Amino acid sequence: MSLTDTAITKIRGMIVSGELRPGDRLPREADLADRLGLSRNSLREAVRALSLIRVLDVRQGDGTYVTSLEPSVLLEAMGFIVDLHRDDSLLQFFEVRRILESAAASLAAQSATEAQIADLAALLDDLGEQPSVDELLANDLEFHRRVAAVSGNEVLVSLIETVSSRTQRARIWRGLTENGAVRRTIAEHRAILDAIGAGRADLASAAMTMHVAGVESWLRTQAQLDDGDG
Repeated sequence: MSLTDTAITKIRGMIVSGELRPGDRLPREADLADRLGLSRNSLREAVRALSLIRVLDVRQGDGTYVTSLEPSVLLEAMGFIVDLHRDDSLLQFFEVRRILESAAASLAAQSATEAQIADLAALLDDLGEQPSVDELLANDLEFHRRVAAVSGNEVLVSLIETVSSRTQRARIWRGLTENGAVRRTIAEHRAILDAIGAGRADLASAAMTMHVAGVESWLRTQAQLDDGDG
């Protein structure tokens, strides 16, 4: 283990043990390095690494603080990793999205309040009967975001938002090229909402699975056609 890795492990230990809590300011560099038995250079490298993954927040002229450690903050770094993936991994993102979103729909059906169900219904009603592809996509992204939020699981919300961003281009592509994609998406959203409103976790999960799998299946077909052309 490198000296920097050792420093990271020791700082992580302070956070895990509760010695450093969200929002706490780290001791002065010289004091912390001496206390942990580290060189100031190793400590500095560790702080830099932990700030990149949003565990620490380095404020110029003020000090270094532990972030809120909220899932949405810690998973921001994952979004960067997702963006670096190649197009040939897109189907894998859809597979993961299908699993995560079906779980979110199931949880939402178990915990949704009348106000939350009314909010989802109002969102779908705002779309109108013949939306453009851009309008549909914006509504689609917001619908999925709100369903995830209703699940009450913040980690799940952050994971879905991260993975969903990687599939956005394919969803636009399908909406522009596949006959009936807009109408089908609207109907599928209604089915998901109906299941959540009825408190049917099994139906909500199944409806969401079919919805996400529809885009996934279409994308697989396109990939096969492209391979055939080649």
